[in-house]
Amino acid sequence: MANDFGILSYGAYLPRRRLQRKVVAAANAWFAPGLRGLAKGERSMANWDEDAVTMAVEAARDCLAGLAPAGLEQLMLASTTHPYDDRQNAAIVANALHLGASLRVLDVTGSQRAGTSALISALSGAARTLVTAGEHRLAKAASPQEMHYGDGAAALLVGAGKPIARLVGAHSETVDFVHQFRGSDRPHDYAWEERWIRDEGYMKIVPAALAALFKQTGVAPAAVTHFCLPCTLPRVVPGVAKRAGIAEAAVRDNLAAVCGDTGAAHALLLLAHALAQARAGELIAVAAFGQGCDALLFEVTEAIAALPARGGVDAALARRREESNYLRFLAFNDHIALERGMRAEADKGTPLSTLYRNRDMITGLVGGRCRSCGTLQFPRGRYCVNPKCNALDSQDPHAFSEVPAKVMSYTADVLTYSADPPAYYGMVEFDAGGRMMADFTDVDEGKVGVGMTMRMMFRIKEHDSARGFVRYFWKAAPV
Repeated sequence: MANDFGILSYGAYLPRRRLQRKVVAAANAWFAPGLRGLAKGERSMANWDEDAVTMAVEAARDCLAGLAPAGLEQLMLASTTHPYDDRQNAAIVANALHLGASLRVLDVTGSQRAGTSALISALSGAARTLVTAGEHRLAKAASPQEMHYGDGAAALLVGAGKPIARLVGAHSETVDFVHQFRGSDRPHDYAWEERWIRDEGYMKIVPAALAALFKQTGVAPAAVTHFCLPCTLPRVVPGVAKRAGIAEAAVRDNLAAVCGDTGAAHALLLLAHALAQARAGELIAVAAFGQGCDALLFEVTEAIAALPARGGVDAALARRREESNYLRFLAFNDHIALERGMRAEADKGTPLSTLYRNRDMITGLVGGRCRSCGTLQFPRGRYCVNPKCNALDSQDPHAFSEVPAKVMSYTADVLTYSADPPAYYGMVEFDAGGRMMADFTDVDEGKVGVGMTMRMMFRIKEHDSARGFVRYFWKAAPV
């Protein structure tokens, strides 16, 4: 591997809501009193309009902040909860990010180590690749998984240039050790007994993979500065580190108490967190468990100090709203049958021809800029909206997704159907010019005001439950 090839940037995203585990335990105490032992901390909770795709888009935006995506050749989306089985989920991410059509995309799935497997594949080639991972796993009510799981995403840019971390080596062990599984016709995972998973799985398979990695690279395990291993079972990660010869001080917080286990995205999320705090010369070991183990070793370079500032995991954790309404969590994940009313019964079929013809506007939030007078407008039209111009066919494409906006007017509507009433929407004006009517998301009731700064975020517009189609668009969210 060339010395100028490696990880160039990182990004992370967590939903704003944090479900308090104590309210889950309290609500289910009548049936599963043993959940009290898992009732500490909180887990990240996706809003009703978030999924693996939308979260991956947000993590990728963080990863690409301040960087030119020119020359990107490939995009991967790792997840075990892709919204579509027969539609390229990664292509939706690519279109939302304005990456153009000359791009290879790949959905990676089937294992909790899908994220690290995608990263190894990207680092094994020569293409400039954006590796994204997003996860929104469902769990049965009153199950340990409901307490352990969290929703989130991570992204890493890999390619030639001035890498912030170089791959020293990688090793994979493929073992059909089934600690959990989810059938193609089932919405929830089925997990086996925790002690067996710990003793026969993590404590044997992961150390073997790490030992092979250290033998391959010639690096002493004690030289590792940061060790990342997703696992919510108690005492497992320190035990694996000890067995592998990694110092206890190198074991990083697995974020279980503050966001939970984000599945296929979690190893990349931990790596992004480590990169944000690492210094040149330090070694980062990352392992991911799932039907075997992926183990990777990185050396941080001096370029880490020159990377433009990005939010990363710390900013994602700081953007937080405590959620203590367990029924809201159940409703957002379709675990209870709510009477949604007649206004929710409208046919939400999507004309696919219209979606295709307007894909840049809908998925990419691309409007227009007048070549004659410079006026910005959304949506793009044949005529310039400037009354002093009105030029015909003068609109060049102009992306609005990264442009800050302010609320001009708003409505809190309790009559329109919303999965999280009231429905907030209104007119926003972009700082660079241009206006649009937009739905608002991630707002606190009663805390929206004219002049409030907003950021456009890629979200689910509607679910077409009759056909199984998800319609995406951009919404305005408070900064």
